Amino acid sequence: MTRHAVSITEVETSQGVYPVGEEPYLLTPGPLTTAVSTKAVMLKDWGSWDEDFKAVTQEIRERLVSLCKGEGEYDCVLMQGSGTFSVEAALASFIPKEGKALILMNGAYGQRSAKTLDYIGRDYITLDKGDYLPPMPEEVEALLLENPDVTHVVVVHCETSSGILNPLKDISDVVARHGRKLIVDSMSAFGAVPLEVSEIPFEVMVSSANKCIEGVPGFGFILARKTALEAAKGNSHSLSLDVHDQWVYMNKTGQWRFTPPTHTVVAFLEALHLHEAEGGVAGRLARYANNRDILVSGMRELGFETLLEDKWLSPIITTFFSPADPNFEFGRFYNEIKSRGFIIYPGKLTEADSFRVGCIGLLDANVMEGVVQAVKESCDAMGVKTFAPPDGVK
Repeated sequence: MTRHAVSITEVETSQGVYPVGEEPYLLTPGPLTTAVSTKAVMLKDWGSWDEDFKAVTQEIRERLVSLCKGEGEYDCVLMQGSGTFSVEAALASFIPKEGKALILMNGAYGQRSAKTLDYIGRDYITLDKGDYLPPMPEEVEALLLENPDVTHVVVVHCETSSGILNPLKDISDVVARHGRKLIVDSMSAFGAVPLEVSEIPFEVMVSSANKCIEGVPGFGFILARKTALEAAKGNSHSLSLDVHDQWVYMNKTGQWRFTPPTHTVVAFLEALHLHEAEGGVAGRLARYANNRDILVSGMRELGFETLLEDKWLSPIITTFFSPADPNFEFGRFYNEIKSRGFIIYPGKLTEADSFRVGCIGLLDANVMEGVVQAVKESCDAMGVKTFAPPDGVK
């Protein structure tokens, strides 16, 4: 049995030399495998009101604005919690109580935005494309023409429940042409898929520390026009999720309103430095796309089928149909692969059994080749002989 894992005994960082143990690779859309130096800097404690920590917060905010080329017009707000916390914060803060959203859905995360608006009492309509297809610009245009009271369009950049990379630029062009405001959930794409305001002039974009920047979980971030941040005053239903209040307080004091996840924040700055050293968005995209190509070609050679056509495959995560072979059982498959040093994700599809393999995090060609080999060994151990999905699932 071949076993793959990260195994480094020690690492030197600006904080000193620290021991590091063995761990499996995370083939997930976050949390994900991080650099040893990113983990190591978390071994130091920080005071949340200390000037050194405030400088870390400010540098992160400036670097994130720079990543979308939004200097001058945009600002960045950091928010405690998982990415969903920041999505809810953004929807509640930037869609006014009298506003109305069009939510573009093709998976679990678009559906989650709709559920969030139910909770916070905002009006909305949806375009639901199911599991397989992206929302198309002409469909968005038709709905905006039919619904002139829609003020905001909400779209998931990469829908990781299936792996679809949605046509954000074309959707953005339609939204801008009709004078509506675009809210982008780029949770699993920002930092690896280009998103610059000169090309896609979003009103608001939301992402998280533990995705393509390759930090660890603990906070999300919101990039927004300064005019939108100013207009958000009084919209939020929640004290802790009030983006406007957090923005004003950060700009005034350099601090977070409430206790920040200090170790996560400092780790994220290290991850941003590594991101820059790799070549920024372009460098990260090149590695992730190569990871995907190796994974997809290897899995197809084994006989697995992808959920999506090639033109919709993102460099973030790929969904494969579960084999129809009666010996295939996902729980055992998961454990067999884990025993070989890899952790994958179950699928999130509504109609077909599937599983997902991520391409992001500190992974490279050798790791992805190891994943394919682990899948083969795991299927052999289970007695799985055929890999095609059940008839009629596509």
